[in-house]
Amino acid sequence: MGVDLKPELSINKQPENEDSETIQLCEGNVNPTNIRLGPQDFELKKVLGKGGYGKVFQVRKTSGLDANNHFAMKVLKKASIVTNQKDTAHTRAERNILEAVKHPFIVELVYAFQTGGKLYLILEYLSGGELFMHLEREGIFLEDTTCFYLSEIILALEHLHSLGIIYRDLKPENILLDSKGHVKLTDFGLCKEHIQEGIVTHTFCGTIEYMAPEILTRSGHGKAVDWWSLGALMYDMLTGTPPFTGENRKKTIETILKAKLSLPGYLTPDARDLIRRLMKRQVALRLGSGPEDAAAIRAHQFFKHIVWEDVLARRLEPPIKPILRSEDDVSQFDTKFTKQIPVDSPDDTTLSESANLIFQGFTYVAPSVLEDMQRGPRVFPARSPRRTARQREEHYRLAFPKQTHGILARATPPHLQNFAPRPSPQDEMMDIQGLPIV
Repeated sequence: MGVDLKPELSINKQPENEDSETIQLCEGNVNPTNIRLGPQDFELKKVLGKGGYGKVFQVRKTSGLDANNHFAMKVLKKASIVTNQKDTAHTRAERNILEAVKHPFIVELVYAFQTGGKLYLILEYLSGGELFMHLEREGIFLEDTTCFYLSEIILALEHLHSLGIIYRDLKPENILLDSKGHVKLTDFGLCKEHIQEGIVTHTFCGTIEYMAPEILTRSGHGKAVDWWSLGALMYDMLTGTPPFTGENRKKTIETILKAKLSLPGYLTPDARDLIRRLMKRQVALRLGSGPEDAAAIRAHQFFKHIVWEDVLARRLEPPIKPILRSEDDVSQFDTKFTKQIPVDSPDDTTLSESANLIFQGFTYVAPSVLEDMQRGPRVFPARSPRRTARQREEHYRLAFPKQTHGILARATPPHLQNFAPRPSPQDEMMDIQGLPIV
């Protein structure tokens, strides 16, 4: 008999008694007008990363019941976004997905607000840093370590797929660890909504080394692209580099489309088989491409020792436990950024009224924050009410330019020394910008 691995997300269950009260959801109590947040409510502590449209800061909240808690604050410049209609849609979509998706292995959106010229996303602070940095330090991971991370990532992707969302940018830089060492997927700017079984999309997006062939050929792609990327990520963890690389973008694409997949002899038969089955160029032959989605991957022999209910409940012991001195420790992030002076540049941009209307409804307060504000034993749903189909149509579709992070050049293992090093995220952005969107 199958086990339901989807977490209950719609209601925070509390024992009901005569003194408890169930509150009917409405806009007034989900996004109450008496909560007025702005940049002044957050103290900038450190820079965590930079991207094309702004920065990511570590911040300390200075007001409210959650004062002194630390968060990650993503700041986006409206003026840079509104110049391109697609970028505007991508930004709105990222915020909407972050609100709708609640899962143990996906970063949580806590607040969203805006000023005249900027958008602010307040996310949980994940002090464990990027999986990339840990892989950088280790060189390669053992198979047991790789199995742990893949199992948590698979459940996150499975949940997204169940909601009709494909992720499209799975790579070590977008996988963060929390303080205990568990996985959290971040950066939902390249996601695509409303992709159910049999539906495809054609947008060229992602990070070249992890892109599935059907994205590169613009032949139409669906959720199976995430399983190709999972195979590329698994290869990266076990060997120290992605499976297909080249000295430039064009040659990397050629190797992805045509080169033979070469697997080191030290991998176990189960690991080799899983990588090969995830990285089938023919989508129909790829593991996880059918209606069973992640269930087919979870059943593979590589995961034979995994109890998936324990994975979902976060009962497995993380193989890497970040060594942290305090709640606000930033030692797991790149010093290229953390040593910079954190400054949120002045918001002196004036947008037209019509331009600002594009961002109407951006404000958000997480239900967990609202629960803390209530007096007495009350029962609240765990997320804000879902929009109607018409409202969802009005909330733009997506694929947001990814927030890039500084990375170090990883040493190439001996068996792959003929491959060129991977480009920096900044170079990747330059490569992808200007490519035709189909």
